[in-house]
Amino acid sequence: MALKAVILNATLKYGKEQSNTEALARGVTDIYEREGVESEIVRLNDYNIKYGITDDAGEGDEWPQVFEKIKAADIVLIGTPLWLGEKSSIATLAIERLYGSSSLTNDKGQSIFYNKVGGVVVTGNEDGAKHAAQSILYGLSHIGFTIPPNVDAYWVGEAGPGPSYIEAGQDNDFTKKHVEMLAYNTIHLARMFKENPIPAQGNTLE
Repeated sequence: MALKAVILNATLKYGKEQSNTEALARGVTDIYEREGVESEIVRLNDYNIKYGITDDAGEGDEWPQVFEKIKAADIVLIGTPLWLGEKSSIATLAIERLYGSSSLTNDKGQSIFYNKVGGVVVTGNEDGAKHAAQSILYGLSHIGFTIPPNVDAYWVGEAGPGPSYIEAGQDNDFTKKHVEMLAYNTIHLARMFKENPIPAQGNTLE
């Protein structure tokens, strides 16, 4: 059975504005495509997503459209830029809305996020990549996602204003290696769960 992946791009840019985070995520989706994994990058800022710890915030809230893509996915990545050394406010919003759905269950009574694999992509021109990755990966793990090893692909430029990932980071060997590890490790674990999902004993919410 084919795998599906969705990358939630938490850039603060809108529409067709160039996104360094998306450019780095494309390195992951290129590998997914070669390996037969269907993938989609969703720019969250293109949706009207309301604040709240809920799966549906009512009229005008477009998070449920995004959440349908997440429910259908085997792999969910969050991509974020760094601002003041932190993940973006949109990334925080996504984690909060995911948390609002963590009480939903699958057909075994487990969290709906069980047997889904998580990862993170980070770009920026200042320090904080590991801090942002730590925050996002813990959030995903806490609500039921499984986190494989080495699924934090990032590129950070020199301190202060300077070239972006698109301008200066795409040939960085360290980043390219972590893109590979993220892609292949998420694929491997997602394939395992297709054939051997986590047993329900001891971890149902009902």
